[in-house]
Amino acid sequence: MLNSEGFDLWANNYDNDVNISQENNNYPFAGYKEVLNGIYKLIRQKDKAKVLDIGFGTGILTTQLYRSGCMITGIDFSSKMIDIAKLKMPEARLINCDFSKGLPSKITNQAFDYIISTYAMHHLEDGAKISLIKSFGDLLAPNGLILIGDVSFETEEELEKCKERYSNVWDNDEYYFVVNGIRQKLGDAYYCNYKKVSHCAGILTIAKE
Repeated sequence: MLNSEGFDLWANNYDNDVNISQENNNYPFAGYKEVLNGIYKLIRQKDKAKVLDIGFGTGILTTQLYRSGCMITGIDFSSKMIDIAKLKMPEARLINCDFSKGLPSKITNQAFDYIISTYAMHHLEDGAKISLIKSFGDLLAPNGLILIGDVSFETEEELEKCKERYSNVWDNDEYYFVVNGIRQKLGDAYYCNYKKVSHCAGILTIAKE
């Protein structure tokens, strides 16, 4: 797993590395643009939506939402990623915080129409993912949604097939979403819908029942 220093070093080349992977339809970023476009279209259905982006990186998706009139709050633990994103979104509220240790207290009294995370939460083990998602629920405005786009699979079997296919480059330090397991662990208090986008990616939509 990369720490904040690792992401700082990767910041300048991150977008290029993602583009190479997704254009070749390879793990881990096959379907990357489709994931971001899908989330963008969902959020644009609401005018001037309040959006919290968890692990926004260089702000590829968040910048487009910002330019379309959304009110952006973002959290990331890489100071260099934040510096890059600030140039694109000067009026956004961007917070340096390691979300694996919880959400910053300065946002806990706010309500967001959408809480999004793209290609960030796979660094957390499943228990930490569930705890974080439940903390998101406390920050949702009425009818608010949690939108997670990431390396993900409907079942454990699908994950294992992908792991076998890409065994030479598979990252064993990352914890990818298995949607059936996430649904079970969240329980009946949450509605979960999954849209598969590629052989290793999709969009998970979560709402409180």
